[in-house]
Amino acid sequence: MAIPLSSTVTEQDNIERHIIGVSHAIRETRTLVKFSADTMANVLITGPSGCGKEVIAKTLHTASSRADKPFVAVNCGAIPRELIEAELFGHEKGSFTGATSRRLGHFERAQGGTLFLDEIGDMPMDMQVRLLRVLEEKSIRRVGGDQEIAIDTRIVAATHQNLEAAIANGSFREDLYYRLSVLPIEITALDERREDIPSLLHHFLRQNGDDTARPVFRRETMDALCNYNWPGNVRELRNVVERASVFFPGQEIEPDHLQILLGKTFAQHARPAKAVREKIDQVAELRETNGSQFSFSEMPELNSSGFDMKKYLICEEQSLIQQALEQAGGTVSKAAKLLSLPRTTFIEKMQKMELEPA
Repeated sequence: MAIPLSSTVTEQDNIERHIIGVSHAIRETRTLVKFSADTMANVLITGPSGCGKEVIAKTLHTASSRADKPFVAVNCGAIPRELIEAELFGHEKGSFTGATSRRLGHFERAQGGTLFLDEIGDMPMDMQVRLLRVLEEKSIRRVGGDQEIAIDTRIVAATHQNLEAAIANGSFREDLYYRLSVLPIEITALDERREDIPSLLHHFLRQNGDDTARPVFRRETMDALCNYNWPGNVRELRNVVERASVFFPGQEIEPDHLQILLGKTFAQHARPAKAVREKIDQVAELRETNGSQFSFSEMPELNSSGFDMKKYLICEEQSLIQQALEQAGGTVSKAAKLLSLPRTTFIEKMQKMELEPA
């Protein structure tokens, strides 16, 4: 059956309004969310803490036909081990000490909608077995009850852990992993998609107060933010914007203010443009002549005949990447670190240049 155009446009607008950014990684995420939203298939969202996994889960819900039904979020790692079964499946009156009345669990509360199981990697092994049964049979049984209750709940799970490693060390069930990851969505760290920082910053500014009270981030300050490593990911950036709105309402944010807004982590994780240039120069000093047209030691000068800057930069970039691979003995992660590049970005550049590890 054809989907009405107005419905498609609304869904796409909803996704773009909540999943902010211009990077290739975030565009790919939006595409995955679009195709995953209106299905019953389970989704597993992975990525480092603070990268926005719950935002993705909520967007999956609001972009689906279940949007008018409940969205229930549960942090599996925050529920005491002895209570997690009752929290998820509910309990009958008198089923245990303190159970003075019947209580619906999160599965029933999310009936017809979406249940978001955050930090699924922290779920105890015995509960993983019970959850697997629920996913297979589409029904639950309350603690202390004997009645099977059919559920119509879409499951979206998330974790910052490497579940494949957890399977290998015996702390996560392989069969549950494959039940949950029918549609996997991986969110990359903010450090690997720095081009999204301005879009996210302006998005958070719009959410904080009226126009006159919003701080203004100067160009130099934005450059410094784009050269920061963001160990706390998008959550940390949002915190910075909120602090700026409190400390400097309606004022211009200077680079010197970042020490206040980011605290001691700024000095530990900042990568100023000067440092990046010094790292490039360090690599350049190590390289040998390899037939490249240009050399950092012989920087070209602009004359009346002009200069092909694009060609120059491409040659330099390829030469540096080749050198980094040689210095790292073909180990991609080490080579990427030599050039202060995220590993994924380094791999993309290698593929574009059709380069292979040494």
